[in-house]
Amino acid sequence: MTRAVRRRAVVAMLAALAASSIAPAALAQDPRALRAQEVAREWLALADRQDADATHRAAGAKFREALTVERWREALKRVRGPLGEMVQRTVLSTKLTRTLPGQPDGDYALVAFRTSWTGKSVGRELVSLEYEGARWRVIGYVIQ
Repeated sequence: MTRAVRRRAVVAMLAALAASSIAPAALAQDPRALRAQEVAREWLALADRQDADATHRAAGAKFREALTVERWREALKRVRGPLGEMVQRTVLSTKLTRTLPGQPDGDYALVAFRTSWTGKSVGRELVSLEYEGARWRVIGYVIQ
């Protein structure tokens, strides 16, 4: 292999490596994943306002069947109240899946956020969604 051929091969390899390192940011995400993120953010905005009634109404059937609005109101106040105001929220990951433990096969999305509040510098919020009735609906919410 001549020196010029090797140089072109190295340049091509470096270009491919650089392209692969920016590809996730440059390529468009799955529209369903983007919509799941959007729905999760909208739902979390309601939770940020401590609006238990609105979050309960906007949630999926599995969420509403598992928690009455009264129990959800108490849980939201107990868990979110001490955290204070939301300062920043960034999507960490979004995973589309057909299975969730303990649930029948379906169309699910798991969206993880890195969030900070006035009362807690950093935490993780995990929002589980199910594609229900031609739209994403929140069926689970956990703060870590």
